[in-house]
Amino acid sequence: SIEMDLLHSNGVLIIQHLQRDYRAYQDFLNFMSHVGDPRNIFLIYFPLWFQLNQVVGTKMIWVAVIGDWFNLIFKWILFGHRPYWWVQETMIYPNQSSPCLEQFPITCETGPGSPSGHAMGSSCVWYVMVTAALSYTVRWKHKSAVTLHRLTWSFLWSIFWIIQISVCISRVFIATHFPHQVVLGVFAGILVAEAFEHTPAIQTASLRMYIKTNLFLFIFALGFYLSLKLLDIDLLWSVPKAKKWCANPDWINIDTTPFAGLVRNLGALFGLGLGINSEMFIMSCKGKNSCKISFRILCIAASLATLQLYNFVKIPTHTEYLFYILSFCKSAAMPLTVVALVPYCVHLLMRTTEKKLN
Repeated sequence: SIEMDLLHSNGVLIIQHLQRDYRAYQDFLNFMSHVGDPRNIFLIYFPLWFQLNQVVGTKMIWVAVIGDWFNLIFKWILFGHRPYWWVQETMIYPNQSSPCLEQFPITCETGPGSPSGHAMGSSCVWYVMVTAALSYTVRWKHKSAVTLHRLTWSFLWSIFWIIQISVCISRVFIATHFPHQVVLGVFAGILVAEAFEHTPAIQTASLRMYIKTNLFLFIFALGFYLSLKLLDIDLLWSVPKAKKWCANPDWINIDTTPFAGLVRNLGALFGLGLGINSEMFIMSCKGKNSCKISFRILCIAASLATLQLYNFVKIPTHTEYLFYILSFCKSAAMPLTVVALVPYCVHLLMRTTEKKLN
């Protein structure tokens, strides 16, 4: 439509302005794009929060997984273009005078662009973290404590919006998203996170519930994809566009395809359910050592160190279906490590140490 073309062209002008005037901040904006990467939820935020507060950690995984699932469905419905290929194919610019947008190694996302997954993932997870932190201060009753709560409230929400704006600018700067796509992503993420503020049932979900949820999310997404394919609507239309217009073929990564994100999130949710309902979790995180600060610090340090080792595990990409299977297993292993394996090992270590001292 004409309105959408005008929206895109105005977005291109904003991208050009950012790339021209913010050259000195290029490294910072690229860094902020990495900060908004949904994979950081499982590598950094979740292991920190789960050991500090299991309720918040559990909610974080659910919010991240369901939010990213909605993001996938919205992407398939909205058919949003990405700037780095739209400027090459649009007919809005006369005499083939299309603008030149600079690309970066993290520019060539292969899925549709609306809404932004980075902005949506960042906003929903940081919303969970901020509201969790404020839940501790809202209980303060003294007058001085109320004042401190208000200052804390202002500080944390200021940090929240600074991070979200920085992530949005960074995604626009690298020509991966138009401005309206990142704005939509931020507010969609907040809505998903707020919905889970009123969903306490996830804290007592059984392994069967986790499996049922996984099956529903997978069957719905696959059914939606196949149904539209029967109508001759290809929901993977963005992949050939990305391969065609990416400045460097090496920047194309199968990990950014729509189904790769779906499989990764389903694996994480399954791993969380498997871990929480395991005997190792009950013996360690529900035992007497779970209240000790030393236990939690050791679990945080060991979890973060162990998860970084997963970055060295490279999944072969030559066979697409094998990639999806191994990606599911790798994603499931990460929360399982944080929830059950690491706490259980720390529990055994502390118990052995206590026996020697006695």
